[in-house]
Amino acid sequence: MAARLLPAVVNISTTQTVDAEHAPSVPNFPEGSPFRDFFDEFFDRHGGRPTPGPRQATSLGSGFIVDQSGYIVTNNHVIADADEVTVTLSDDTALKAEIVGRDTKTDIALLKVDSDTPLPAVGWGDSDASRVGDWVMAIGNPFGLGGSVTAGIISARARDIQAGPYDNFIQTDAAINRGNSGGPLFDMDGDVIGINTAIFSPSGGSIGIGFAVPANLAKQVIHDLKEYGRTRRGWLGVRIQSVTPEIAESLGLDSAHGALVASVTEGGPARDAGVIAGDVILSFNDRAIDEMRQLPRIVAETEVGSTVPVEVWRDGSKQTVEVKLGELEEAEESGLLASDPSQPGGPGGAAPESTGVQVLGLTIRSVTAELASEFDLPEDTTGVVITDVNADTDAARKGLRPGHVIVEVNQRPVSTPDEVRDALDAARDSGRSSVLVMVQRDGSMSFLALKLD
Repeated sequence: MAARLLPAVVNISTTQTVDAEHAPSVPNFPEGSPFRDFFDEFFDRHGGRPTPGPRQATSLGSGFIVDQSGYIVTNNHVIADADEVTVTLSDDTALKAEIVGRDTKTDIALLKVDSDTPLPAVGWGDSDASRVGDWVMAIGNPFGLGGSVTAGIISARARDIQAGPYDNFIQTDAAINRGNSGGPLFDMDGDVIGINTAIFSPSGGSIGIGFAVPANLAKQVIHDLKEYGRTRRGWLGVRIQSVTPEIAESLGLDSAHGALVASVTEGGPARDAGVIAGDVILSFNDRAIDEMRQLPRIVAETEVGSTVPVEVWRDGSKQTVEVKLGELEEAEESGLLASDPSQPGGPGGAAPESTGVQVLGLTIRSVTAELASEFDLPEDTTGVVITDVNADTDAARKGLRPGHVIVEVNQRPVSTPDEVRDALDAARDSGRSSVLVMVQRDGSMSFLALKLD
């Protein structure tokens, strides 16, 4: 298998011009300094002082051919900021490469070389079918040595190493070192199931913890880069957070799963479909959402413009809405993702309480112009503002502070302390041990489950 696959794996070298201001310089010591004498003697012995000006920096990595016409996959960080990219084939043929496109979110790049003859290529496998314990083989260019083969097993799947918004890495103990970046991870059928991207290593060398971008995530990225020169990801238009056991209990869910919608973007696909803050997304396009972090990846992989069913938990029951997906990149360019989340409304006009009302260790008051000025709240703030927090309470441990605003209780808008108190009483009467509150803090919305005792 190694003999068959090695010809499709390439070495990638890049050159980058470093400006003089970023290039290392020689210290300028005063006349008569022993350090000046030392450096003068050193440079005289090695051909003189270096001349100021731009310099060439080089780097090495790996890649693999996915199309006989010359398309090559590698990591974005291998070719980032490169002025020139050279691909060296297994027979030592060196070809200049063009950067077709790159994606920083998944650290994937697509290159193109021109060749007079068809190049050896490898095919994609199904990374979702791989199991922990399956044997795998990695081929790459560690430390610039050229095609090296290592083998191991899949140690874990769906690893989140905080490298990007779509982390879903395959972890392997096949030796991966510097220079292996961008190389393929093969299953025992000789199909690519991952792109070797990162290692965990205190020393810089392999200690048996390597990470590969799964093929099923990479394939769509590569298709978009080849077709459009950029990615085209699906966009739902929600900000989400995890469903904790307390939040699940407060909402009447039988277990902690799904993705809780903290806010909905004005003008986004979710808003148009009727998704509201407080909904828990249980499935998207008939794919179950067990953990919150699954949703962004599944949405991103879904075709832009397609209409898909989204199952949500709302008011104690399941509901399904149809959402027509937008494009994430267009939303970023238009500034929709940077806009303030919409504020849930509520009835107003009640007279403010002079001293406030105590609930759950919190002192709360209706929003007034004086309180809005004191806590620097937006003019259109609705809800009840927290003016004091008992330190020895669940609310304090959950991070609530004076100036935070309670906007909803159990998915119902509130604008007076009495409405908050009524909602808490209703939750107690229904046998709940915790209550779900939507809080506006630091310019954004989030949900918290607070204990009722």
